[in-house]
Amino acid sequence: MSSALTDLFPHPIVQAPMAGGVSVPQLAAAVSDAGGLGFLAAGYKTADGLYQEIKQLRGLTGRPFGVNLFMPQPEYADPAAVDVYAHQLSGEASWYETELGDPDSGRDDGYDAKLAVLLDNPVPVVSFHFGVPRSEVLESLRRAGTFTLVTATTAEEALAVQRAGADAVIAQGVEAGGHQGTHRDIPENDGTGIGLLSLVGQIRETVGIPVVAAGGIMRGSQIAAVLAAGAGAAQLGTAFLATTESGAAPVHKQALTNPLFVRTELTRAFSGRPARGLVNRFLREHGRYAPAAYPEIHHLTSPLRKAAAKAKDPQGMALWAGQGHRMARELPAAQLVEVLVAELADARTALSVFPKGDDLR
Repeated sequence: MSSALTDLFPHPIVQAPMAGGVSVPQLAAAVSDAGGLGFLAAGYKTADGLYQEIKQLRGLTGRPFGVNLFMPQPEYADPAAVDVYAHQLSGEASWYETELGDPDSGRDDGYDAKLAVLLDNPVPVVSFHFGVPRSEVLESLRRAGTFTLVTATTAEEALAVQRAGADAVIAQGVEAGGHQGTHRDIPENDGTGIGLLSLVGQIRETVGIPVVAAGGIMRGSQIAAVLAAGAGAAQLGTAFLATTESGAAPVHKQALTNPLFVRTELTRAFSGRPARGLVNRFLREHGRYAPAAYPEIHHLTSPLRKAAAKAKDPQGMALWAGQGHRMARELPAAQLVEVLVAELADARTALSVFPKGDDLR
């Protein structure tokens, strides 16, 4: 792993940037202070909102941290398909006594303005999701002293990341909670994601830049596994979603280990892009009909999701979670980092004393 990144934090633990109010400054600060790398999620925030969160985070910790940006999305959604889905959701709007959102509320998530904030007020690390930024953008951030990472879900995407000039790639396995960071949203590829260990191996054999592994990691032993596979660090999202400092709604945290929610599924139901969440009523009833239309569907369902959260109704919320959600631990974030580090050390010790081949006969 490039020392330029790992020198920033002593433990190979990265807190995934979770948009929608989960990755608040308090969470990022706690993780960074504990020796991991805390992250803010710029997704769905205004540029000024991002600036204020960075300012708040700097007031909470002097340790390095990261900020994640969503890449602007191309216009390829079928307006007619969005209208049909909106009609289907009219009953949900009546049930939650709210209006559907405007699907044309914006496609670029304020990308240029947020990038300007990060160039004017450089942070140690910036990562990108949903595509690869231009080489000039990555070079500008490098000149500002920022280390850059880009998510990839295939070896081919990782090669594009390397060619653009990013410092490292985040290998996101299909086990990951929340949105898959595919560079192009191709409906025909739904359900064909690659498991994390296979993906890390493929990417390590394809590119020469460092790899951060993400997807379903909940224990220190799993961190040891991805490090052994060639990653330099592990990125954990769902594990930190349940922590005390997480901004996730209490009902979302509770759902992670609630026996009512036994599995996760990749769905377009809430946003129009494949994202992994706990299977609830909304996902079951609408998932198969949701078109490939991001961020149109995200904007359309936003009032429904907010109303469900206000009503503390998990059956209407986007309960993003990775496949390891049942292993979630409700701990303070710093304590979780401490536990993960201890588990990682135990796993490494166990591997070091494992009998050699000759001793197994």
